[in-house]
Amino acid sequence: MTTKSIPLTDELHAYLVAHGAPPDEIIQDLAEETRSVLPEHASMQVAPEQAAFLTFLTRLLDVRQAVEVGTFTGLSSLAIARGLPDGGQLTCFDVSEEFTGIARRYWARAGVQDRIDLRIGPAGETLRELPHERYLDFAFIDADKTGYPVYWAELVPRMRPGGVIAVDNVLRGGRILAPQNEGDRAIAAFNDEVLADVRVDPVMLPIADGLTLARVR
Repeated sequence: MTTKSIPLTDELHAYLVAHGAPPDEIIQDLAEETRSVLPEHASMQVAPEQAAFLTFLTRLLDVRQAVEVGTFTGLSSLAIARGLPDGGQLTCFDVSEEFTGIARRYWARAGVQDRIDLRIGPAGETLRELPHERYLDFAFIDADKTGYPVYWAELVPRMRPGGVIAVDNVLRGGRILAPQNEGDRAIAAFNDEVLADVRVDPVMLPIADGLTLARVR
């Protein structure tokens, strides 16, 4: 028994992935293309166990209306879209036509392109185009770290009671304890903001680089 999450060696991580909805050929190919075509940005891609968790969570919550802020090459959006029922909709926000061009190909290959509405532009502005009502079941934030408070402010009022917001990279590779750059400091301040937000019930999990789940009241 242990009172905290155990560290993951490479071998233990491989075992974990293999025994928890291991990546299929489409996800493997997407991950490999991202690494080979965009090696300097590949770390922006979610971990394979995180992708599996997003699909699981989407199905568990019976999500029908979802939002993603920060799409990159599409692994997280593909995972969320796979968890949606017929008629479900995922609205994605990103600023890069280059990165999301890769995403579009894999959405089509997976047969989920009809569930995804991609909007290109600064999310701080384009999120304001969403309906001003509490209709969203799920949201995933994984974009520029200094923008997190803005995205949070736009999304929380649009979440239905019981809806969940997932926020990535909340541990910053461990640097959250001693922030070293602007992104670290922004996330440290954001984590405190979420903890103090009386509109949500948050829990922080040691998945990949840290994942906060916040249930909206």
